[in-house]
Amino acid sequence: MIKKELEKKTLQTADSKPQAAEKESTKVKEEVVVKTTPETKDVKIEKKEVVIDNKATISKEAEAVINIYTSFNNTIAHITDMSGATIAKVTGGMVTKQSRLKANPTIAMFISKKIAEEVKDLGIKGLYVRIRAKTRNPAPGPGAHTIVKSLTREGFKILNILDTTRLPRGGPKNKGGRRGRRP
Repeated sequence: MIKKELEKKTLQTADSKPQAAEKESTKVKEEVVVKTTPETKDVKIEKKEVVIDNKATISKEAEAVINIYTSFNNTIAHITDMSGATIAKVTGGMVTKQSRLKANPTIAMFISKKIAEEVKDLGIKGLYVRIRAKTRNPAPGPGAHTIVKSLTREGFKILNILDTTRLPRGGPKNKGGRRGRRP
């Protein structure tokens, strides 16, 4: 089918050089498709060759969602594909064994390097970032900004950053009693 279209284009441009028109009008591009199965959690990579005209060069890169949970005690980064299946999960405890350093920005850099190693093999280039802090906290922990910054240095394109911190609407009663915390 593609050959017939190319022949039509060369027949239309019979006055000009048909070989040059054929080379200029089409482009062969490899496309990477990442598929995961929820039962076995296997990741399959398929490469497809797609013929694209020069006028309509649309490149679709693989995308994923990174959920970053940061508190003042730990940092957890969880990467899923667009459907929600887990690709990788890295925590502060997997990078360091000292409990006091798990929420450190330096450890967050090592977390992002570990994530980049696991995700680059799958051909993922774009990331949607969701940052979550502990419920009722006004700001995320110290590792959230560092992970986003170091992922951009690794070559990933940040498509969106979203704060998904939970806020109670009314909710349960705060601790401290009727008269609050006293010294």
